[in-house]
Amino acid sequence: MKDQFGRNIHYLRLSVTDRCNLRCRYCMPKEGIQKERHDEILSFEEILQLVSLFVKAGIDKIRLTGGEPLVRKKLPNLIEAINRENSIRDFSITTNGILLKHHAKEILDAGISRINISLDTMKASKFREIAQIGDLKDVLEGIATVQTLGFKPIKINTVLIKGVNDDEIEDFINLTRHEDLEVRFIELMPVGGNRGYSRTHFMPNTEVLKRCPDLIPISGTDKSSTASKYLIPGYRGRVGLISPNSHKFCGACNRVRLTADGKMKTCLLSNEEVDLKSALRRNVSVEELIRKNIFLKPGDHHLETGGFVTRNMSAIGG
Repeated sequence: MKDQFGRNIHYLRLSVTDRCNLRCRYCMPKEGIQKERHDEILSFEEILQLVSLFVKAGIDKIRLTGGEPLVRKKLPNLIEAINRENSIRDFSITTNGILLKHHAKEILDAGISRINISLDTMKASKFREIAQIGDLKDVLEGIATVQTLGFKPIKINTVLIKGVNDDEIEDFINLTRHEDLEVRFIELMPVGGNRGYSRTHFMPNTEVLKRCPDLIPISGTDKSSTASKYLIPGYRGRVGLISPNSHKFCGACNRVRLTADGKMKTCLLSNEEVDLKSALRRNVSVEELIRKNIFLKPGDHHLETGGFVTRNMSAIGG
């Protein structure tokens, strides 16, 4: 389906839970978040209903997010049902990797083939500094598991944090020397209660190119991709730069989001939301709401003018 600016909107980021087993400083307050009540979160049946309506409106690409999606009980059952009941060209998941070694085969068998794994450091002590809880070893074992199982492509999402993990830029790029991985550096965004942290620790992705001048741009990549792609000649993998602050890519945005509590967001960095859950439970025409709000999707975000999103990222879905 086309929006008012002629963009083809066909990608849904679907958050299946607001809960997470980490407390990353840029994503969630140290004390955690106020968890939604069970009846405020979409049931599997409601998710299936809404996904079906999004597919009718032109969605053919879905990425599951959270919180941490793998903490949602019986997630493989939901994945299998979505895959069985809808025609989806691309079905993927983003995870922090903590539980991945336990669930990778289940989600692969259920229909997930592409996976993004969040990894902000390769140093155990720094992992605890950033994530505040959890164990780096679990994430690394999860990555090894999906490599063995044959997920493709495998992307590593690294949020660039000035003064914290920017000394590991070269180390992350070196992961692509012998491994068929895409390492993606993501700029910090001022979202939720941690926007102060994000602003003081912000570093533009241009710093990656300054430190690694051997990176060369890859031509002919998908224009709707959020990442500018690079490689080092002779390396197996590639590097992506996701730069919503310094080089925003709104003109090619092709996605909408559905939060775990049933709110439709047509822009990650906007506070505008449409309550599809309430409409569904009141038997209002949800398909009409979806189509109307896809068409009205804003042309761009306004981070450069000081705007910020009041919801925490864990409650939106990355």
